[in-house]
Amino acid sequence: MKIIIVGNGKVGYAIATQMAQENHDIVMVDSAAAALRKADSTLDIMCVEGNGASISVLIEAGVRQADLVIAVTDKDETNLVCCLIAKKLGARHTIARVRNPEYRRDADTLKQEIGLDMVINPDLGAAKEIARILSFPTAFSVEPFAQGRVDMIGFHVEEGDAIAGVTLGDFRRARLANVLVCAAEHGSEILIPDGSFAPQPGDKLYMVGSKPELQKMLRAIGRTQQRVKIVSVLGGSRTAVYLAWELARVGIKVRVVEISGEKCVRLASQLPDAMIIEGDGTDADLLRSENIFEADAFVSLTGRDEENLLMALNAQRFGVGKVIAKMTRPNYIELVRDTGVDSIISPRDITANQITRYVRALANSEGSAVESLYKMLDGTVEALEFTATAASAAVLNRPLKDLPLRRGLLLAAIARGQEIIIPGGTTSLQEGDRVVVVTRAAGLNDLVDILA
Repeated sequence: MKIIIVGNGKVGYAIATQMAQENHDIVMVDSAAAALRKADSTLDIMCVEGNGASISVLIEAGVRQADLVIAVTDKDETNLVCCLIAKKLGARHTIARVRNPEYRRDADTLKQEIGLDMVINPDLGAAKEIARILSFPTAFSVEPFAQGRVDMIGFHVEEGDAIAGVTLGDFRRARLANVLVCAAEHGSEILIPDGSFAPQPGDKLYMVGSKPELQKMLRAIGRTQQRVKIVSVLGGSRTAVYLAWELARVGIKVRVVEISGEKCVRLASQLPDAMIIEGDGTDADLLRSENIFEADAFVSLTGRDEENLLMALNAQRFGVGKVIAKMTRPNYIELVRDTGVDSIISPRDITANQITRYVRALANSEGSAVESLYKMLDGTVEALEFTATAASAAVLNRPLKDLPLRRGLLLAAIARGQEIIIPGGTTSLQEGDRVVVVTRAAGLNDLVDILA
């Protein structure tokens, strides 16, 4: 596919990296020559310098032949204008990044009136992911599938966990809950584990199942699931606003610390149910006087990665049960994990995954297209959701044990109506099933791609 990306910031560069790895024809447009030089030297893409909302620049980039135009500059209005012009000039599909909370209620209208095919909001995506993690405080990541009926959680194995040192086969036979361990990081090794794998303390495990079954399993292995009732948030960013809205819906109280008085006034009008505290969130006296660390969870959402990291470490030192930090620089993320802060939110990666899912669905509009996509373990493992259709006849109505599945691939869960099935060898797929596939093979576009 020919894809034009307008805006070579962190998000644009991450999208270009993923799209180039999937062998699409990428053109990057940006008015900053220095940013383009980096992309040109590190990625196999074409670069065009200029304003992405300019008709002549878009034509030079090849918009008339473009399958998809993705506008991710730092200005919402520029992105909207770019997509409007691109559609008029012949681009088949357009995606705009729109972050302003004022536009949230207008998303559907924007799609209809401007002809947008997709609106992406990294701040809203990050807020939703944080809210999901807070629903499983012992997990470092939570990803939904099958319209929220199935979750995949990531957690660290700890000393004393009932699962430590026990093979997955033996653990499954104990039938503690209807879940499946579908991916693991054991030392430096990344695994799609089989029944002989025995997790050890320090391993990362990814487990899939319905929310009640996952909670049952966590209790069975010895994890207490204390409900989060109060959350302290550092930084009154757009993500903080979206997060406060998400948490208010489930009755969680939010305290937001913001240094800008002007922004605090705005936050108070947007978040009437939240406590807004004006002051420097790194000031020890303020933290003590306002009891910032006397909360069930602490979320660091300032615009500076260094500040987010330091305050997350400080919250851990004060014993806050769940600590989450936002990171935008990819080279910081591994460093942060080494410090013990395991719940890292990257709006850039969330957006790149959304785009990748959409592009794969476009590439396979006739078959069982990708409904959801989640990359984990540094992108080495993918979890994808497909809906089985008549076009998937090669894999339907046959026991899974009789299918020649690819190596390094696991069918992790099936949502059939209201029933959630953790499949075994005798399970067969039926038309209409929502199927969650976990694989080390990149680039699956269709459900039939699970076959060797």
